[in-house]
Amino acid sequence: MVTLLSSMSKRSWCSFMAINIIEEFQKCHIDHPIGKFFGECTDLKIKLDPCFKEEKALKRKANFEQSKKLKERLQAFRKETAEENNLVQS
Repeated sequence: MVTLLSSMSKRSWCSFMAINIIEEFQKCHIDHPIGKFFGECTDLKIKLDPCFKEEKALKRKANFEQSKKLKERLQAFRKETAEENNLVQS
């Protein structure tokens, strides 16, 4: 329960902070069109990296679960189809 609450609060913090940092990051790129290539805005990107890593991990987990369900449905369909074919042939 504690882990769930801490992860939820971290997620909401990341979402909230990421929006503000992304806006600052975009403004930095506009304000420093050449400096952005030489690390002028790197500190803002570094602040975003943990949030993006967490977001990617959450998406990966959701995709894995969805893939697992799809695989189970496909196996059930194949088994059902094979049984029907066996009945028809008999």
